[in-house]
Amino acid sequence: MQRRMFLIGSLAVLVGFVSGWFARPVSGENDEQKTMVYELRTYTTNPGKLPELHNRFRDHTIALFKRHGMKNVIYTTPTDKKRKENTLVYLVAHKSRTAADASWKAFVSDPEWKKAYAASIEDGKLVKKITRQYLKPTKYSPMK
Repeated sequence: MQRRMFLIGSLAVLVGFVSGWFARPVSGENDEQKTMVYELRTYTTNPGKLPELHNRFRDHTIALFKRHGMKNVIYTTPTDKKRKENTLVYLVAHKSRTAADASWKAFVSDPEWKKAYAASIEDGKLVKKITRQYLKPTKYSPMK
């Protein structure tokens, strides 16, 4: 009886090990890298350049983000007096942090983006500061 219990216990450990092995992430990705993430970005423009930044996003950037696997979620401007004239805040979604990295790499290498960017800064750079934050929804978040 003891031998049988030992064999059953050993088999359970082996099954747990094997199933854990096959469930491991592929290509060095951990669970965090494979989880849907949102990226919150805030652009502070140089004086008077917010309208031109809006034009660039409307006419070029949003379509290029989509082309490169980013999901456009929302584009906003603050309502407070100090920041409403020079700030764009937006949220994009990515299938994972790994996907986000790949999307950004493809986006900045895209010839259409390079051309649109160069044209938009002919009269001076539009953006003086960019901040970004990667976010993951909580378990109770209505939006996942």
